[in-house]
Amino acid sequence: RGQAVQAENVTVLEGGTAQISCRLQNYDGSIVVIQNPRRQTLFFNGTRALKDERFQMVLFTPRLVRIALSNVSVSDEGGYFCQLYTDSTHHQVATLSVVVPPEIPTVEVKSEAVEGGEVELTCVSERSKPPATLRWVRDRREIPGVVSQQENGKTVSVSNTIRLPVERKDNGAALSCEASHPALVGQKRVRHYRLDVHFAPTVRISPPQGILREGDSLSLTCTVTGNPLPRDIHWSRVNDTLPERAEIAGTTLVMSRLSQTHNGTYLCQAHNNYGRAADQYTLLVYDPGAVVETHSAVPYPVIGGVLAVLVFTIICVLIVTIWCSVRQK
Repeated sequence: RGQAVQAENVTVLEGGTAQISCRLQNYDGSIVVIQNPRRQTLFFNGTRALKDERFQMVLFTPRLVRIALSNVSVSDEGGYFCQLYTDSTHHQVATLSVVVPPEIPTVEVKSEAVEGGEVELTCVSERSKPPATLRWVRDRREIPGVVSQQENGKTVSVSNTIRLPVERKDNGAALSCEASHPALVGQKRVRHYRLDVHFAPTVRISPPQGILREGDSLSLTCTVTGNPLPRDIHWSRVNDTLPERAEIAGTTLVMSRLSQTHNGTYLCQAHNNYGRAADQYTLLVYDPGAVVETHSAVPYPVIGGVLAVLVFTIICVLIVTIWCSVRQK
């Protein structure tokens, strides 16, 4: 029987170690040479021929020759030649395939998100092999996007672009870009992203409860929202200056020992790059002994609703009473 050599194909993750094997049949001690895809001799009968420390001879027996290649890169891909030199040369090729799993993708924002507009988000996986699959997800639902690929040598760059209309309620909404790949074995590389929606401010003054009399104190708090949040809150009095002893602490206007000279309309204003807003409060200070008519705390619609229910109940009772009387007769 003639001598023969068999080679086994290998697939390995980038950065891993590849075991390249040549199986021998009826070996009689002839010369065995292993070459890389560029036909450079790596080993000659078990002796290193190329100064690349990543290659190591693992096994050399009459039945099996095995070498190891560590820290594999895509440039190592290709056919490795197992050659047996006898009266006639026998060779087989072991094909090394390198798989490149994706890293965690990145998110690129084309322009800032502004209330009432659209935001364009691009999820990018810089390199993978074979190409990674990217998808955008919000509230566990996939957002359809435009997918493109670009070859970078032996690896592929993949992107997925979406356009979303945005309102202020979307500020802080969570999205994620998921990269899946055969090398991840069911796992995913995920990049989380929160929408940053810019919008004009809103301003609200929280009024005090009850009436205010001379000698009382008053604190007016101005609640401000906006993105970005306005840094400067401006208090003023319409057609007048602020009282002499009025104090401003953050967003709160404080006035102690009220008198009728404090009467007026107070204005809280705020602005950012996307707009401005204001709210006002009219202060009316009463004499200590003044009798002030107070209004019921119960809203008129509530009172009307209660009366309607009472009338309906009385009508139902009358109908039932009349019906029972008729039956008895």
